[in-house]
Amino acid sequence: MNNLTDLTQLNRPARPELRSVVGIPRSTPARPLDLRVRAQRIQIDELIVDDPRQVLAHAGQAALNDPDTAALLGHNPATPLSLPAAAALLCALYDTDVLTAMGLRLTRHTTRVSASNQQTEPVSLVRSTAPDQEG
Repeated sequence: MNNLTDLTQLNRPARPELRSVVGIPRSTPARPLDLRVRAQRIQIDELIVDDPRQVLAHAGQAALNDPDTAALLGHNPATPLSLPAAAALLCALYDTDVLTAMGLRLTRHTTRVSASNQQTEPVSLVRSTAPDQEG
């Protein structure tokens, strides 16, 4: 009868091990906290015109390329651009590095930052720098 017992054990399906089914518990990733922080950053570049003719030429082309922005700054295609309007148009369309190549020079850069959460008043920081003058 021992042989019969051995045969029934062979025909019985093997039990799966519970350890392999359960697996290792996974750690849940940390969810980001929404602190309702609001920040506003305003950058102000002060520029002067080094080459008026070059500024007017670049601004005339910019007004043709982007007439909507030029109109917002008061440009009318029937009248020529004034030098202040030309400089303002270029400043609206290009960053400081490009403006330098167009005849404008940076004299001061100011950054104003204000930040707050829902429970506090905004905290403001103003940082102003002037580029080194070449001598």
